[in-house]
Amino acid sequence: MRKIFIAAIVTALTFTGEVVKAQNYKFGHINSQEILSAMPDRDSAEAKIKNYAQSLQTQIEELQVEFNKKYQDYLQKRSTFTDAIREVKEKELSDMQQRAQEYQQVAEQDYQRYQAEVMKPVIEKANAAIQKVAKSNGFTYIFDTSTGVLLYFSEQSVDIAPLVKKELGIK
Repeated sequence: MRKIFIAAIVTALTFTGEVVKAQNYKFGHINSQEILSAMPDRDSAEAKIKNYAQSLQTQIEELQVEFNKKYQDYLQKRSTFTDAIREVKEKELSDMQQRAQEYQQVAEQDYQRYQAEVMKPVIEKANAAIQKVAKSNGFTYIFDTSTGVLLYFSEQSVDIAPLVKKELGIK
């Protein structure tokens, strides 16, 4: 009986120690999208991305204009073509349209790659500031409220956005 009592006390003390340890955690939260939006670096990155998108769009429009010209030419001269020539012209138009669609898909992938490449330093700078603030203020966990996954955080969780903005020099 005495051994069971001692085992119960040891178990209770161990469990109590774990609860005390858990109470020492310091939680924080931040809306990373809000921080990224406030960063001046983002504006220049967005301008680069916009220019790149515009150049891709211009190229796509040029391909469409070229296709439309050839198609209009085909429609005007279709009645003068032999069956063999008409078939060749239709295949040419079909191939041209397919190439334009493939180019548009590649351009979209290039755009996404370029966007990620240009935004990477901005995101890394924000993450570095968040980590520095978290470490220097003794936070155990920082949750990102912009992801939409965080269902609840208590009043004890600290919004570190002002600290991160200060670290980044954002007013």
